[in-house]
Amino acid sequence: MAIEVRPATEFADMRTMVGPKREDANVCWCLSYRLPAKENIALRGTQRGDKVRALMKEGPPGVLAYEEGEVVGWAAVHPRSGTSFATSRKIPHVDDADVWSVWCIRVRPGHRGAGISHALLAGAVDFARQNGAPAIEGYPVDNKGAKVEQTMAYVGTRRLFEKAGFRKASDTESVVNGFPRVLMRLDLR
Repeated sequence: MAIEVRPATEFADMRTMVGPKREDANVCWCLSYRLPAKENIALRGTQRGDKVRALMKEGPPGVLAYEEGEVVGWAAVHPRSGTSFATSRKIPHVDDADVWSVWCIRVRPGHRGAGISHALLAGAVDFARQNGAPAIEGYPVDNKGAKVEQTMAYVGTRRLFEKAGFRKASDTESVVNGFPRVLMRLDLR
């Protein structure tokens, strides 16, 4: 089946991928890296979805994958300058280029193992390129083939990024689920 990846413009589809089952629940909504920590922590319940709606009015906050019209995946992608990676002490900057960051890749249960994460990463790269990014970075775990707990796999793996043409640009001081994260980069010019 063909996977179509396109900019995230439909709030209902965003909600399906990153929102809670209960509207008042305090789930991530993929805001953890998009907002300053204080603002992210202050948002409670339905305020989180409201913030996503507001961000979507500024432009798509990432890309969504569809299979036969059903939303099956999500990837957050945005200029690094508009994320917490801009000021991170654990993930370095390799230069001063206005790079974009991709930090969350999520596939719905029942659709995993079908290559959707690869399509999402390719879609994130295309989205960044179409919006003038000189390069795109990701910060996946370097798990060396070991199994990554499903809830922590959202950052992706080094192998996923390498298959998409990214190269390791730097080590980081960040760790997810016991695995070190590496800075992977793909030049787009």
